[in-house]
Amino acid sequence: MLELVKNTRIDFMGKKYIAFVLSGIISIIGLFAIYQIAHGRANLGIDFAGGTSVQLKFDKPVRVHDIRKALEDGGIKDFDLQELTGENKILIRAKNIEIQLGKVSEQITTIITQKIQDNKFIVDSTTEIGPKVGGKLRADAGMAILVSTILILVYIAIRFKLNFAVGATVATFHDVTAVLGIFFLLGKEINLILVSALLTIAGYSLTDTVVVFDRIRENLRTRLKDPVEGVMNLSINEVLSRTIVTSFTVLLTSIALFFFGGEVLHDFSLAMILGVLVGTYSSIFVASPIVLLWGGNKAFAKKQ
Repeated sequence: MLELVKNTRIDFMGKKYIAFVLSGIISIIGLFAIYQIAHGRANLGIDFAGGTSVQLKFDKPVRVHDIRKALEDGGIKDFDLQELTGENKILIRAKNIEIQLGKVSEQITTIITQKIQDNKFIVDSTTEIGPKVGGKLRADAGMAILVSTILILVYIAIRFKLNFAVGATVATFHDVTAVLGIFFLLGKEINLILVSALLTIAGYSLTDTVVVFDRIRENLRTRLKDPVEGVMNLSINEVLSRTIVTSFTVLLTSIALFFFGGEVLHDFSLAMILGVLVGTYSSIFVASPIVLLWGGNKAFAKKQ
C-alpha cells in the first residue's frame, strides 16, 4: 500500500486532554442540536415536519430555475426541487406552514399553470405528510441511530473487550453528534437523507476505529513490558498511513459528489465530508484515549 507518511513518532496520547476538551465542546453542540430537533425547533424537512410532495410531468423540457421562480413569485417560500433528468419531470417538496394540509398541492399546480403557460403538465403523484406522521418519522430516525450505536457496542465488546467497546461507541456517537451539530449551526435541512448519511458515517467511523484497535491489541499482546501509552502511540503511528490513504480516497468521492452530484446529493455529500474528517480524528483522539484511561497500565496490557 502507498505510504504517504513513514516512521512517524507522534505522541497522540499526550494530546488526549486537549482532544477531550475539543470533543466535549463539539458534543455539547451536537446534544443541543438533538434537543432542538426533538422539539421541532430546527430546519426540519417535510419528512419530519410534515409537508407535501408533488411530482409533475411536462410535455417539454423545463428548467428548474423557471419552476423555482414561479413558486417563489406565487408565495411558496419553503420548498425543494428535484429534476428527473430525461423524463421532463420535476419533484416539488413543500413544507406546510401557513397553507392548510390538502391545499398545498392544489396551490402549487395553480401557480405552475399560471406562470408557465407554454408547457403543459400532468400531476404524476401527490404525497402529503401530516405533522403527527412527521413526528413519528423523527422519533423512528432517532431510534435507528440509537439502535445502531447499541449494536456497535455489542459487536466491539464481543470482538475485543468492553473497554474497547466503550471507546468505539463514544467515538461513533461523537461523530454523529458532531455532524448533526454542524448541520444545525449551518441551518441545513434535517431530513431522512441526512439520517442516511449519519448511519453511513457511523459505519465508516467504526471501520476506521476497528483497524486502529486491531493493531493496538496485537502490539499489547507482544509488548507486555512496554508502557501501554507507548504501545498505543506506536500502534496508531503504524496504521497512520493506512488511515490517511483510506480517508483521502473517501474524501475524493464525497467531494466529487458535493460539486458534481447535483442539489439532491449536496447535503448528503457535505455530511460525508464532515463525517470522514471527524471520524478519522475520533478514531485516534477519542476512541483510543478512552480505552487507555479505562484500562490503566501494565495490568491492562496483560489482559489483552
